[in-house]
Amino acid sequence: MKKHIRKSYLKSFMSGLLFSVMLFTVVPGQGAGPSADELSDLIDQMVNRKMANLGKQMGVVINLSGRQRMLTQKMSKEMLLIYLGVEPDENQLNLGNSAILFSDTLKGLVNGDKSVNLGKTTDPDILKQMHIVSGLWASFSQYVLATLEAQIDKSFIEKVAQENLPLLEEMNKAVYMYEKAAGADLADLAPVVNLSGRQRMLTQKMTKEFLLIAAGISVQENQANLLKTVALFDRTLKGLRDGDAAQRLPGTPQPHVRAQLDIIEQRWDAYRPVLEQQDFSEAQILRAAELNLPLLKEMNTAVKMYEVLSDSAK
Repeated sequence: MKKHIRKSYLKSFMSGLLFSVMLFTVVPGQGAGPSADELSDLIDQMVNRKMANLGKQMGVVINLSGRQRMLTQKMSKEMLLIYLGVEPDENQLNLGNSAILFSDTLKGLVNGDKSVNLGKTTDPDILKQMHIVSGLWASFSQYVLATLEAQIDKSFIEKVAQENLPLLEEMNKAVYMYEKAAGADLADLAPVVNLSGRQRMLTQKMTKEFLLIAAGISVQENQANLLKTVALFDRTLKGLRDGDAAQRLPGTPQPHVRAQLDIIEQRWDAYRPVLEQQDFSEAQILRAAELNLPLLKEMNTAVKMYEVLSDSAK
């Protein structure tokens, strides 16, 4: 819905609501309430606050729906780490927490969750897409439960390697639908929140691909995928800083956000060689397990900064 149409609709609705309130709250002996001009000013103020809340909510929605993409890859990575014997107890705990967060956020996106400022999704096309995501999650969550309850083998991990991708792809479609729903008001910043959020996912996807190679699963395919993921992360990081028209990134002029991108670049400079040197020894597997999380954490901080900028743009 375009801005002027949405604002017209809201103003009409608020007019009726405010008129009803004023009609029943006139105090005897104190006149007949506000004038027409005063009433119009009050309506405009209420509409503007409502519009600002919608914009703020869409920044949160794009952020948290984008985080869902990351969680699909983080869970897959954690199952691989468990299979490879890397801190299995800790990674079982991490996997359980990731699954709970994915499930709770999925419910919040559909039904609303006031605790994280998520409104209920009402767009029928997005609801249809989220229904697809829910069905895929119902299937994929069985792999999570199986990993938490029993020993897993290579054939199991090969299935995880296949089944995580449809969930990622369909969740990604939902994110772009939410971005589109943000409308012209967030036309510049919605793609930034989306693609900075995608960076979180790429940190986990590249780690998953590295671990799949280490596990001897579809080695050539995952080597090619890893190179593509690394290149996309690197290009997008540069685009977030300096702009990339093809990715709809205008660049980041805000000094505090650029400082955060500097921190991310430092983390990336430390992690990238591990991914590119084609050494899948136990020591390098442990190194990858260690370095991906600080990069994810700092990238998440940047996404939140962009979300705040989208709030203030309204």
